[in-house]
Amino acid sequence: MRKNLLAAAAVVTAVGCLTLTACNDDDAKSGGASPSRTAGSKPATSPAGSPASARPTASNGPKGAALAFGEPSRTVGAGTVGILEITPTTVVYATAAGRTAPQHGTFAVVTLLEKSLSANPADEEAPAKGGGWRWVSTDGQSIPAGNGNAAKVVLAKYRHSGGIAPGASQMRVKVFDLTPAQAKGGTIVYTDGTKSDDRWTVPATDTGPQAAEVKQQLRP
Repeated sequence: MRKNLLAAAAVVTAVGCLTLTACNDDDAKSGGASPSRTAGSKPATSPAGSPASARPTASNGPKGAALAFGEPSRTVGAGTVGILEITPTTVVYATAAGRTAPQHGTFAVVTLLEKSLSANPADEEAPAKGGGWRWVSTDGQSIPAGNGNAAKVVLAKYRHSGGIAPGASQMRVKVFDLTPAQAKGGTIVYTDGTKSDDRWTVPATDTGPQAAEVKQQLRP
């Protein structure tokens, strides 16, 4: 089902582009000025390396297989609206966040880069509607994001929510309250509104470009 929805969203985006092109062609034929081409100016060109292949596509590999940490995956937005690209970028393990201690021993903090790739705003599916994030430990235990004292951890720079505008991106964060045994790497899983899962293998040590920044924000 999700494959069909991703394909449909991509078609809507492509149709919008084709419609704009057709309108520009009609203006040119009738002597009107095209929005992208005026007298004395050169035709607009696409930057090198950004052809139609940059548009959202339905194919993104096997959805059941775990991707490498840092690899992007495209999924359907909340309410099956839009296309959301999610990339986990950093993981940091901490025994405290400010004055908040983890209930089970260790906080696993995962930052995410999320982009809206379609003509509509896109957002994560809410847990109340069957979506959301969980951590699966190496021995198969499943832990939802925000469990224990994880919901009390606030990183101001990554505190975003709501729909992401078309073409825009946001850095977000998910926090898990884990036992020391659960915090030795694992898999993070995102479930979208079609009940399809995206999975990423998480390193067992602090990793990623935001690691230093996250550690700074976790200090008292």
